Amino acid sequence: MNTGTEGWLTRRWGKWVVPYAALWATMLIGGVVVLVLALLSAEVYDNVVDDAGLANLDKPTLGMMEQLRSPALDSFVTGFTNIGGGIGMPILASLLTAALIWASRTWRPLILIGGAAAVSVTATAIGKKLIGRTRPDHTDAVPPYESSPSFPSGHTLNTTVVIGLVVYLACLQITRTIARVGLIAAGAVFIFAMGMSRVYLGHHWMTDVIFGWILGLAWVGIVILAHRLFHVLRHREQAGPAPTFDNEVHLNADATGGSTSAEKHDAGAPGPTGRTPSAG
Repeated sequence: MNTGTEGWLTRRWGKWVVPYAALWATMLIGGVVVLVLALLSAEVYDNVVDDAGLANLDKPTLGMMEQLRSPALDSFVTGFTNIGGGIGMPILASLLTAALIWASRTWRPLILIGGAAAVSVTATAIGKKLIGRTRPDHTDAVPPYESSPSFPSGHTLNTTVVIGLVVYLACLQITRTIARVGLIAAGAVFIFAMGMSRVYLGHHWMTDVIFGWILGLAWVGIVILAHRLFHVLRHREQAGPAPTFDNEVHLNADATGGSTSAEKHDAGAPGPTGRTPSAG
């Protein structure tokens, strides 16, 4: 390996790994925890949900949803549920993440949302493969039909993770309490509606959706904890601001023993909205 390549790798390591070490480590450990929870949920399903869930919750809920159906409502709910699918959610997540990157002037939203979404997709794949649960019969569903395993609901799990973190990061950029409350309420309604849309259309059982919510909220909580821990450790180390669009100074640049004038200037520089860049 030539010197130029080694220097490039060193700079990239100092830029993307060292400043975010606590964040990467906590998210890695948390991701393992969520995957273990997915495995445990499979065991819970095998022992509890299979019979009792179908008898006491799944079939009655599906029957109730079938009574609410109409051609117009079916079309609307189908369009809405597509937002949380394999095409709609990546597009929505990319747009929202780009907006948060611009507002916060930092790449942290990309790290948090991108990493969290990757884990949620993996947890969905593991759960579906282990359980192999059959979806409701096509006679009870609204076309277009889906044939992949039913448990857990990927739409519900991935929407919970992406929207939950978007709401969290957006609240870091907002100072008005009423705006934060409104944003949290809107996010909660969107997540709830996405889950129930899967049951309404007959594409999932109610227990698929419930486990999707539980796993998603658990993972969101771990990611938020990682983010807060990251800031606590950086504050204690007095490492200065993390790399942003305007600040290319990194932790390893302080090896000579002190912050540069560029760091001191950028620490209080206003963001694109005229405010000091948020910790988010």
